[in-house]
Amino acid sequence: MISSTCQDLLHFIDQSPTPYHAVESARARLLSAGFQPLSESEDFRALTKGAYFFQRGDSALIAFVLPSDKNIKAFRIIGTHTDSPNLRIKPNGLYQKENYLQLGIEVYGGVLLNSWLDRDLSIAGRAMVKSSHGPKTQLLRIDQPLLRIPQLAIHLDREVNEKGLILNRQEHLNPILGLSSKSSSTIPSPSSVEDLCISTLGISKTDFLGCDLMLYDTNPSSVGGLNQEFIFAPRLDNLSMCHAAITALVQAKPNLEEGIVPVIALFDHEEVGSQSAYGAGTPLLPMLLERLVLAKQGSKEDYFRALANSFCVSADTAHAVHPNYVERHDARHKPNINGGPVIKVNHQQRYATSTSTMVLFQELCQKNEVPVQFYSHRSDLPCGSTIGPITATLLGIPTVDIGSAILSMHSIRETGGSKDPDLIVPPLADFLCHLSL
Repeated sequence: MISSTCQDLLHFIDQSPTPYHAVESARARLLSAGFQPLSESEDFRALTKGAYFFQRGDSALIAFVLPSDKNIKAFRIIGTHTDSPNLRIKPNGLYQKENYLQLGIEVYGGVLLNSWLDRDLSIAGRAMVKSSHGPKTQLLRIDQPLLRIPQLAIHLDREVNEKGLILNRQEHLNPILGLSSKSSSTIPSPSSVEDLCISTLGISKTDFLGCDLMLYDTNPSSVGGLNQEFIFAPRLDNLSMCHAAITALVQAKPNLEEGIVPVIALFDHEEVGSQSAYGAGTPLLPMLLERLVLAKQGSKEDYFRALANSFCVSADTAHAVHPNYVERHDARHKPNINGGPVIKVNHQQRYATSTSTMVLFQELCQKNEVPVQFYSHRSDLPCGSTIGPITATLLGIPTVDIGSAILSMHSIRETGGSKDPDLIVPPLADFLCHLSL
């Protein structure tokens, strides 16, 4: 039996083919839970006790609950990210070649390129359109299979299985959209990607201002395995942790101790280094926390004291042990799918976990009767990173890196565990509630 939490995760992923859609999905869940939308330009000194959120750039979102007492004693922060590695359409993307209509793409992040071949793909993103109040964003999604990146037939690449598939990012990954009008198509071809947007949105050409589009797999997320123990889905890294953070905050909201402010931060651009106005490298989070202290008539000293009592959980998916490549894992650090949250440790500071933060999160898991696992990368392989070290550096607060274990990380379709959503939410919700950990 698949739990409601797992089913809701699959729904959240399918609603969110892009970071922009992920923020909109998060917004809808927070609104239904009684959170009030804010603008960063508002005067936060007017805020009263309540639950709030605001967006930045359509792809980043921060939500928090403000307590009733004057003094903020500590922040409990869960940081995660909305973006996933994918293929994005270049501005002048549409072109014709050998009677095919094709789109020029750019690889975003550390994509497993071969996983995008021979898939039912379509287009999603955002468009800027005119309105009576100036330019506004409209989300865009074409729900039918529209594109394909066909792999070269084995008859024309006889050594592919022996020597491996080599893909040139400029030449080999441009999808076919259709046949050009002069070949066999009876439907007039679009003259640009903008025409596709205008047609999909049902707006006039004069109202269209620009767009930001990417490809996505049209096949829905599913549960599989002999006993329905697996999740097969795109963007588990890292929408599964965004969903866990949102769910934990909603569950924690009515159970908060006085003086504590729970915060979830959903950043963009983690997969390309977080250095943007919407990524974890921006001072967005430090500015928010300071503004909240000042809104409660606190001083700069009160802000620093609150930070000294604060704690951050960086939530990003972890590498499950792969049965066909066991040698790629450290022999004593092999997390399992459905084995519970994974605490990630790296002494080169690719993860922000320290001994004290590791112990604290381990105790949270034990308190909630949730199994906990540990991951450390092979010492002879370069290790990936997360927003954890960035957040720890910006705020100077203890941070632990954790996540649910998955296979095929950065593939167009990843594999997770159907029990893991229910295992990771309880310790996260408990973490957000309490002043003393």
